[in-house]
This record gives sequence, structure tokens and C-alpha cells, in this order.
Amino acid sequence: MRYEHIEHGIPPVFNAESRVLILGTMPSPKSRENGFYYMHPQNRFWRVISTVLGEPLPTTNGERASLLLKNKIALWDTLAQCDIIGASDCSVKNETPNDLSVITDTADIKAIFTTGKTAYKYYCRFQQEKTGIEAICLPSTSPANARFGLDALIDEYKIIKNYL
Repeated sequence: MRYEHIEHGIPPVFNAESRVLILGTMPSPKSRENGFYYMHPQNRFWRVISTVLGEPLPTTNGERASLLLKNKIALWDTLAQCDIIGASDCSVKNETPNDLSVITDTADIKAIFTTGKTAYKYYCRFQQEKTGIEAICLPSTSPANARFGLDALIDEYKIIKNYL
């Protein structure tokens, strides 16, 4: 595989009621293909979030967005564009950050979480000083993160409820 220059292309999910912001790094090829976040069939994000919130598993992009907004959660990524090999966060180079003020100027964000160490690294490097909010790094829900089973991910992500 070789590097590909990717521009984000998926708008953030948020509204004025959002209180928690969850940030990934960059949409995977499957997510870009489907026009929404965490769309690789083995990614556990939607199973984790719906379980933590006590909601049914959403099956459409509209249901996914509604689940987030109903529960005051905003969702986006730390990067607007980068060079990347496939979906490998550790291959990212030539990165440009997203401007989180699009969300933080509209919503009263109380907590920011990242879905993995790479998203956390870019948030700390590019965005934390501007937002003034220290992020909490949660484990990646990617199938590549075999260290965390579904139950362990759910336990880790329960902290989100403290800020809703």
C-alpha cells in the first residue's frame, strides 16, 4: 500500500445542545465510502456508544446522528487532511488540523474525548491550547485494537455519561 492524500469530507455532527465532543483522527476508507463515521463493519464504536447510552444500535447514518444529538454528543475528527496509508493512524503525515471552533463556538462543550492515542496526540498538538479543554484519551474501537474486548471498551467509554 502507498500513501494517499485525504481531505476529510464528512461534516461534524453537533448542535447547540452538544456537551461532549468525541474526536477520532481521520475517517477510514469505509467511512469515507459511506459518508459517516466509524463505518468499518468490525469497528465497535456504534456498539459501544449505543450500549453506554442504553439505546438501540443505530443502523442508518440518520439514526447514528440522531443518537448522538439526542444524547448531547458531538462527533468529528482532529484532522482536516493528511497523507495516510489505508486506515493506519500510525502512518499519518503532512497533517492539517480541523478548526474545532466550528463546534466550540456553537456548543457549550464540557468534555473532549479522543478515540485512541493518535487522535489524542493531534488534539494536544493542534487544538487543546485553543479550546482550553484537556482531552481524555479513550481506547480505539478499531478492530486493530485487539487489546480491548467489547466489554472492556464499554467500561472505558462509560465515563462519557459523567459529562452529559
